[in-house]
Amino acid sequence: MRLRGGTPRPPLPGPPLPDRAPEPSDSVDLPSELKYGGPLDDDVSDPELPFEPYRTKVVERIPNPSREDRERAIERAWYNLFNLRSDEIRIDLLTDSGTGAMSDHQWAAMMVGDETYAGSRNFARFESTVRSITGFPYVLPAHQGRAAEHLLFSALCRPGDIVPNNMHFDTTQAHVLHQGAKAINLAIPEAYDTQSDYPFKGNVDIGSLEHLLDRTDRGRVPLVMVTVTNNTGGGQPVSLANFREVARVARAHSIPLYLDMCRWAENAYFVREREPGMSGRSIAEIGRGFFDLADGATMSAKKDGLVNIGGFVATRDAALADRMKETLILYEGFPTYGGLARRDLEAVAVGLGEAMDLEYLAHRVGQVRYLASLLDRAGVPFLHPPGGHGIYLDVRRFLPHLPPEDLPGQALAVEIYLEGGVRTVEIGAIMFPQSELAPSGSIELVRLAIPRRSYSASHLAYVADVIARVYARRSTIRGFEMSYRPERLPHFTAHFRRKGTVASVPPPAVR
Repeated sequence: MRLRGGTPRPPLPGPPLPDRAPEPSDSVDLPSELKYGGPLDDDVSDPELPFEPYRTKVVERIPNPSREDRERAIERAWYNLFNLRSDEIRIDLLTDSGTGAMSDHQWAAMMVGDETYAGSRNFARFESTVRSITGFPYVLPAHQGRAAEHLLFSALCRPGDIVPNNMHFDTTQAHVLHQGAKAINLAIPEAYDTQSDYPFKGNVDIGSLEHLLDRTDRGRVPLVMVTVTNNTGGGQPVSLANFREVARVARAHSIPLYLDMCRWAENAYFVREREPGMSGRSIAEIGRGFFDLADGATMSAKKDGLVNIGGFVATRDAALADRMKETLILYEGFPTYGGLARRDLEAVAVGLGEAMDLEYLAHRVGQVRYLASLLDRAGVPFLHPPGGHGIYLDVRRFLPHLPPEDLPGQALAVEIYLEGGVRTVEIGAIMFPQSELAPSGSIELVRLAIPRRSYSASHLAYVADVIARVYARRSTIRGFEMSYRPERLPHFTAHFRRKGTVASVPPPAVR
């Protein structure tokens, strides 16, 4: 691959920075080199390949189920891709949570696991690492992000409370609702425009936040939360300038401010790339700019902790930490292991440091942009600009002939699997059925989440080819209906059938 003028590409290609990054308030489109990783020759058919800053030491064979195998598998799974077995999947883009590859340093760290029940030295290193990155003095480990959410929301939320966020993701919203509270999404309008290239589509709408807090009793808002990056809205970043404004509004109303920081390093990478005055700062410095404004955070370390299991909740509030510690002991385990093997805490401590490496992040974001450029050249509609951890297909533009009641996101995810064994996930009316949580006409997406340090450019090219083939026959795709709907988080365990068919086995009763 070559740059314009025939100059060979550098060995570690990264998106060039503009002379001036757009202000967070600017309504501008991103230049193509920010969207897709670098300018290309007009006569070059292949997009820029992201350079892998690692080499492979251990390999895992990828299954190759036939079309007939896939048809049997998806029918057995009630057309719910969560019910598929791993040996029935060619490329798995269901989630980037805990599905990546750990480094040699992380595996080596696990060999020094001190499995002492209480007071393990691995916890001491884990706690010190989290404190040094975030500045939060009280750190409680948990086995994953949703366990951390349970600790925080069960301690703070009561029936009738309101929890504002830029956009809640599935388990975050579910934990708020489980406490009898209401989850409110307050992302900026650009977040719902799939074709806008606004650089910080994860930003909170400050006017809407102020309006909500002004008209709501202080006692009914236990916290304000901001998710970085904004997973529900396409892995889009939040600017530091916007987060400062969120902190200002929260402080003015004496309301604690918490981060969902599971992809904080990816968010910091975008801030470094796009926000004025940030290009010379390290990922750690940018991250600390966010953390210093917050009262605490939850984290699934299965994302930017680069591990397969683990998480934590951290806070500045000693009394809150004591209340959460009691719940931690009841549900997760002693506060120095939190439901994890102590060796896993050691791996998290190493992974948190590795996630801040600029070469790793350039490759991480570069893989997403590479897949975006392949899909763009095939005319496939997706949410712009590409986010930090995956591509989000724009279902309404992909399948305009299917109305919402035909569950077009699920229909598209099923067809992608049948076409090439690629597993994805619907993010729309099934995952978020509560209409009050999003504005009218909210987006309908299918997410292709790329696991960290796992798939190569050839795998992503295969994914693009599969989706392009589905797009070419999109008018033939039929709708679905739900034949079994659980009470909570329906996307995980619901059963589906094609419209016009009858289920051959009765669904389980709702308990």
